[in-house]
Amino acid sequence: MANSIILLVEDNPDDEALTLRALRKKNIANEVVIARDGAEALDFLFAKRAFKDRDANILPAVILLDLKLPKIDGLEVLKAIRADQRTQFLPVVVLTSSNEEKDLLTSYRHGCNSYIRKPVDFDEFAEAIAQLGLYWLVLNQSAPTRV
Repeated sequence: MANSIILLVEDNPDDEALTLRALRKKNIANEVVIARDGAEALDFLFAKRAFKDRDANILPAVILLDLKLPKIDGLEVLKAIRADQRTQFLPVVVLTSSNEEKDLLTSYRHGCNSYIRKPVDFDEFAEAIAQLGLYWLVLNQSAPTRV
């Protein structure tokens, strides 16, 4: 699969490590690109600054997006993704510890494809990640990247 990259946008090193561990545990071997803040995520997607030499036509198969991020928060990242024709149809899964209903509603209002609250227990978290991988990387039929 040409676009088998997972873009993980996560500023918490513990959550990053748990996500990577869960992916490995469930044999999801896709390349994972990590952005540790919203600005870095947008730079990756649009091949800017540190990623200026990256092929901007190679987009991730799915974006796992935390909401509470430094520099540019997750909701602003989501809005920027949906506002650009090149990325408007990318699957975005909000993966957050937020229990705030307004975050849930605002995420869907701005076009997230799924909203998942991070389970505290590692086994539950690993299972949630496995289900995400199975669905978004294997079962889901994504929109074409060029429309």
